[in-house]
Amino acid sequence: MAPKGKLIIIGGAINTGSFAETQFGLPQNMNFFERGILKRITTESIKGNDSRFEIMTTASLIPVKVGEEYIKAFAQLDVHDVGVMNIGSREEANKPEYAERIKLADVIIFTGGDQLRLTSIFGGTEIHRVLLDKYQNTEFVIAGTSAGAAASSKNMIYQGSSKDALLKGEVKITGGLGFIDDVIVDTHFVQRGRIGRLLYAAASNPGILGIGLGEDTGLYIQGNTMEAIGSGMVILVDGRHMADTNLTDVEMGQPVSIKNMIVHVMCDGDIYDLTTHQLVIHHPKVVPTE
Repeated sequence: MAPKGKLIIIGGAINTGSFAETQFGLPQNMNFFERGILKRITTESIKGNDSRFEIMTTASLIPVKVGEEYIKAFAQLDVHDVGVMNIGSREEANKPEYAERIKLADVIIFTGGDQLRLTSIFGGTEIHRVLLDKYQNTEFVIAGTSAGAAASSKNMIYQGSSKDALLKGEVKITGGLGFIDDVIVDTHFVQRGRIGRLLYAAASNPGILGIGLGEDTGLYIQGNTMEAIGSGMVILVDGRHMADTNLTDVEMGQPVSIKNMIVHVMCDGDIYDLTTHQLVIHHPKVVPTE
């Protein structure tokens, strides 16, 4: 059964404008990520501007500063009921007071940083259980950027260099937070040349759909439908019709061959059906100039 909640995953923001992805300094200017995608998160929440937001900064190396910047960004969107959870251990993730805050929230946002921190700290805890229950059974919004997006799926890439991604054993995959099944998500995708990571992930498990999120770009997911949002591109890698691979035959560290992998490119407004695996491209009307 499809969840009643909504999932918004974001590939990260451009270096000159993202408070969430910069670990050593906080740029001052706002860009589409803050103005556009945060606005979309707000409009999709059940109470709009009056919704209760909780910012989960666990993945970040600078959680306090990141939390402060999210509060400022939402204030510019006239959203003021925003809390920050700087949870740094599994002991904290099991505290009843944090679980109660999740129960009262309408929107949860996982910030960028290290996705392995998210899964190792939250996996199997009371907070994780409450999140899964609310997302499955209520009109709850879960959003994640960068690491928060990568950790959203059942399977998660946590390591692997871009240039060596198609060498056997280079890409490391573990379990994610499991808000969406049958996909695997990679972020900062176009800018960091990570197509090889998704190709390898899809070749090793052809039943999952690889999702590569460009910066300033996201997917709005409700039920079995995904809509591209933002200013960049989403790359989909579909391995269901892969004809052949030598993945099981080559030695560790050797290149991997793949035959007949399907790749789609999505931009703002395009729709992908996770049930039928059909992509519908949005064709905006172009207004002629005089």
